Amino acid sequence: MATTPVPDSLQELLDEIATSHGMDLDAVELTGGRVLRVVLDAEGGLTLDDLAEVTRAISAALDSTDPLGPSPYTLEVTSRGTSRPLTLPRHWARNVGRLVKVTPVEGAQLTGRIVSADDAGAVVRTETGDRDVAYADVKKAKIEPELNRKDV
Repeated sequence: MATTPVPDSLQELLDEIATSHGMDLDAVELTGGRVLRVVLDAEGGLTLDDLAEVTRAISAALDSTDPLGPSPYTLEVTSRGTSRPLTLPRHWARNVGRLVKVTPVEGAQLTGRIVSADDAGAVVRTETGDRDVAYADVKKAKIEPELNRKDV
């Protein structure tokens, strides 16, 4: 379903609530079917209790300010999860130690473990050695789930 633009006032309200709960507002999506999806992220991850608490705060704020008008809508509050692409430096930093698949703007795809990350790029350890990955050179990057990872 197609997304519709999110009003700036709603984006700001959600950002304030997320920040007040020690979280980052990662994405806000509003579908034509009237589903407001709020995606959150936090250093160290989010628990179900964290999500429940911030969901109550968002719901109360939306009820009192009515930014979506009188029509009914469904509120979904979720964490980033592993399926969302790494698009910001903080996404990379929060996933140090995890396996990532990187599709560069130019060149061959690479898979490796994120060793370190800063504001400009990350170091990814591949089978052939460490590779410096500048964020500006990344077309797409996603965490690869590891079900049987053995920490070495």
